[in-house]
Amino acid sequence: MKNKTLLLRICYWWGIILDGAVAVQMVFPERYLRFNGIDLEAGIGVRYGLLNGVPLMIGWTLLLFWADRKPLERKDVLLLTLPVIVGYAVIEVYAISIGLGTLSRTLPVLLSQTGLSALFIFSYSNAANSA
Repeated sequence: MKNKTLLLRICYWWGIILDGAVAVQMVFPERYLRFNGIDLEAGIGVRYGLLNGVPLMIGWTLLLFWADRKPLERKDVLLLTLPVIVGYAVIEVYAISIGLGTLSRTLPVLLSQTGLSALFIFSYSNAANSA
């Protein structure tokens, strides 16, 4: 039981750290675009769009922190997180497909999202088997 809780907490904290970092990047669009390998000018439209996402990223960060307070009881939060991660990955693949970025520059982010998703699924199923 202790290992299952530890694995859940690792998932929550990995998400907390990544979401918090992305929220900070979104406040500084140039950094966000550079980090994600997207070839766009950080004009007013891009800034507005990214700033609209900041409250959601902060909210999701807080949701993961809340889940961490009772890891086993709130393990379903991991499943709720998967569409968010997959959605961001789809958007990044779309950006590559229309020439806003390259696979080589976006690959680290995609690999992180894939690893995070796999860990979340494994951790959730591992915890669900103990219930």
